[in-house]
Amino acid sequence: MPYCKSVAVHDNVSQSLRYILNPEKTEDRLLTSSINCMTEPEYAYPAMKAVYNQYAKDRIDTPPPKSGKGTVKAIHYMMSFADSENVTPEVAHKIGKAFVRKMFGDDAVAVIATHVNTGHIHNHILVCSYSLSGQKFYDNMTTVHIMRENTNGICRAFGIEPALNFENEGRSLNYSEWQHRKKGTSWKEQIRNEIDDLIPAVNDLDDLFTELEQRGYSIKRDKYLYIKAPEQQRSVSLWKLGEDYTEYSLKARILWRSVGQNDELHFTNSEIERAYLDVIGSVRILAEQRRKVPRRQNIMLPYGANNDLDCYRLSAQMVVMNQDRICSMGDLEGRIRLLYKEYKREQEELSALLLEQEKEQALLEQCEYYYANWKREDMSPDEKTRFEICRSAMRTNGMLYMADYDKLRNYSECLQKKIEDRKEKLSRKKNKLVRYVDIFDTYSDISHGDYVSNLIKEENIRREQEKQKENKNHIKKKGRR
Repeated sequence: MPYCKSVAVHDNVSQSLRYILNPEKTEDRLLTSSINCMTEPEYAYPAMKAVYNQYAKDRIDTPPPKSGKGTVKAIHYMMSFADSENVTPEVAHKIGKAFVRKMFGDDAVAVIATHVNTGHIHNHILVCSYSLSGQKFYDNMTTVHIMRENTNGICRAFGIEPALNFENEGRSLNYSEWQHRKKGTSWKEQIRNEIDDLIPAVNDLDDLFTELEQRGYSIKRDKYLYIKAPEQQRSVSLWKLGEDYTEYSLKARILWRSVGQNDELHFTNSEIERAYLDVIGSVRILAEQRRKVPRRQNIMLPYGANNDLDCYRLSAQMVVMNQDRICSMGDLEGRIRLLYKEYKREQEELSALLLEQEKEQALLEQCEYYYANWKREDMSPDEKTRFEICRSAMRTNGMLYMADYDKLRNYSECLQKKIEDRKEKLSRKKNKLVRYVDIFDTYSDISHGDYVSNLIKEENIRREQEKQKENKNHIKKKGRR
């Protein structure tokens, strides 16, 4: 998880806003967002000032006393991500926004900015110490602890390993799990069935884990990948589910599932094809003689040479090479470089569209609030404050008439369709790129003579581990006697 800390701002809120929303640190403010204010310092400050001055005993521009720090006018949060977490600027920004919503609710007045100008990605969040409804926010050890707990949960939802915590520690076996054990219901079988159901519908391993988490499963990334079913007491590592459920097997099952046989393949008798055909023959012999790890391509059928995941993966790679007319590794390497550049460019374009959509959506919400309340005469003080903030935001963005609001709504719908099309295109390109890289890595092993020897070595290690496990079980049984 990111390293988190907070700093109470007793003075110079406007200066803090200018630092946080610096265009040079935030990709020209592409990586900035706001709640109940604008993302420009000159507009965000008046919004915070209006809210603070309405509820606090002093004013936001009152200098601190000569002795002591004075009142807290805003709270500055920082989230710093390690390089090992592989967090993109876009994901880091989403985590920052989710944190503000979770920690302070929809009434907070806050700005969120992701800085990418240093060696590591980090978020800066500035929250006014009062909400639109007058709720006071504090900065102390208790709130820091709550902040880190909330960040844990958000990181877990985004697939990032959270910090060590003590959730559920010391709990006894719950009744539901006791019933499962009494009936002999297998948690492992439940998890395997869930994974098998999801594999046809996901694009990669991250998608699979996201879907599992939405169904109530917990995923933990450590030296191994661990999964826990709803109401299950302890996590189980993926490799303990069987060879068809290791990280390697799941990636291969997802990546190559849609590549079938093609009757119109045109073999060119190239060096690559000859090497592949030779290795496929060797792998089939290993599978028949049970000298390799028994991974199944179709888990509904018994294992055999015709249902071996490694054989299928090699054959599927040959299908792709034939379909795309890849005749040399130099050609493949060039395609990978070009495809990667295209993918990164389109990914950046999609990120820009998503950020634009978020800003348009925020403006739409402000317009909706304004037009829902512009004739009301019974607004409370906090509602009037929010109303004025919305009106100011609309004027700043040229939203002067109802027709402008309708135009913005239509544009938002078109933008959503454009984003969906771009996501689909990007997903196809990513899938193609991953397949090309997999072929490149596999052929590198084949050309060095490592592919078959690695399979034999893997099986020898597996058998040795099974033997050690049997010996341990035998010793335990002997001890009980």
